[in-house]
Amino acid sequence: MPTASARHLLVATEEQCTEIKEQIAAGASFADMAKEHSSCPSGRSGGDLGTFSKGQMVPEFDKVVFEEEINVVHGPVKTQFGFHLLETTERQD
Repeated sequence: MPTASARHLLVATEEQCTEIKEQIAAGASFADMAKEHSSCPSGRSGGDLGTFSKGQMVPEFDKVVFEEEINVVHGPVKTQFGFHLLETTERQD
């Protein structure tokens, strides 16, 4: 079964998510932005979600984590929880 390691941050609005993504693209640390802005408990650890299997996260997460490019910040990704930035750091098929 495929597994991946990823980090994310979660905010309430698409606009806020886009602004944070632009700051990261300009050199801000993903981990620092997650600690400062993410409403998910994982924000305290820089957004680190650890390693998980395909199907453990919501479908919108899986699509990005298991299909998109690694070590690239993707998003905004909308789920029932809000808007996410996602970065897959490792993937095993």
